[in-house]
Amino acid sequence: MTEGSAQNISPVRAALTGHCPACGKGKLFQGYLKVAGRCSVCGLDLSGYENADGPAVFVMLLMGFVVVGLALIVEVKYQPPFWLHGLLWVPFILLSTYFLLPPLKGWLIGVNYKYRREQRDDAP
Repeated sequence: MTEGSAQNISPVRAALTGHCPACGKGKLFQGYLKVAGRCSVCGLDLSGYENADGPAVFVMLLMGFVVVGLALIVEVKYQPPFWLHGLLWVPFILLSTYFLLPPLKGWLIGVNYKYRREQRDDAP
């Protein structure tokens, strides 16, 4: 890979879509949320970019804010019974969490890759 092609890739955008932040082509995840050990295309060691519970905390905070706001709006406007709130919000929380976790984890890895350049082997 040439130096010019590496500059055209946004590491944050590549990782947000589940690709290697260095080359933008290899897979970032091995499975649902497990970070791959190495990029299959450029060989970047991805094991150092594991971000533990960070994405889960962000998703909980974001979805808590959204769900509480929406639940309050629905309660004030329609006053449904409590079982209907459970029927509405439990699947919404589960599905939104399921779909938000991988991109958010990728985003955090991409930001980590972009701004911690001095800790990488390819730093100038």
